[in-house]
Amino acid sequence: MPATRVGIIGYGNLGKFLHAELRKLPEFEVVRVWNRSHIDGIQPIEEINEKNLKDIDLVVEVAHPDLMATYLETILAHADLFIGSPTCLADDGLMATTKKLLAENPGRRVFVPAGAFWGGNDIQKMAETGLLQALTVTMTKHPNSFKLREPLAAKNEEAKEGDQPVVLYEGPVRDLCPIAPNNVNTMAGASVAAFNLGFDGVKAKLVSDPKLHDWHIVEVLAEGPDGFQVHSIRKNPAKPGAVTGQLTYFSFLSSIKETRHKPAGLQIC
Repeated sequence: MPATRVGIIGYGNLGKFLHAELRKLPEFEVVRVWNRSHIDGIQPIEEINEKNLKDIDLVVEVAHPDLMATYLETILAHADLFIGSPTCLADDGLMATTKKLLAENPGRRVFVPAGAFWGGNDIQKMAETGLLQALTVTMTKHPNSFKLREPLAAKNEEAKEGDQPVVLYEGPVRDLCPIAPNNVNTMAGASVAAFNLGFDGVKAKLVSDPKLHDWHIVEVLAEGPDGFQVHSIRKNPAKPGAVTGQLTYFSFLSSIKETRHKPAGLQIC
């Protein structure tokens, strides 16, 4: 199998990590990088176009969910797409467009990384068989690790002044994605995997804990027939103020490696 030619959107900490690590692997060739702010040797976002996609097999987005509204159709006309910011798929219109484009291009693939979501493939299997009846994802981080919009931003600022965990949000994942787009990609990935429940049926709980300096904690509770339950707790080491935990970087890299062996369609990896 020839090397996968990759274009990366986003050159922040995660983008730089993936750029460096993929260049070490013979099965991948990093052809191009785009970024919103100017960096020497990196192309501007505006140059994501037909000309610059013709020699790309896989576009890896690790920038911001808002970009997909502009560039999704252009990318999928030429290449497969790894959506590192899947909160964008909480938008019904964008999800519908994604499914439409995949149906029109039977060989095309769109990937959503599991990230910090433990057991994504198992959840997807339960959804496929109709056995998944409920899914709840709880994310707990230090207040400085959140980048939130109102009304959650003010509530999170109040949490910084105390010494007890504060529940910022509890409800459907869909309503949380637009106000916490940088923090809840794990929940968005869970909603794609649990497609029988979707963004409206998967429950989210976001907790701000001023005592949690060194970890991000993700709890997943999956429920099925006759009292079946699986409850996982993932403690991800994270530097103070980090939006993304350290091990999630390597999870993204593993997910990109996995794309070489995934079939057509919308896939969790």
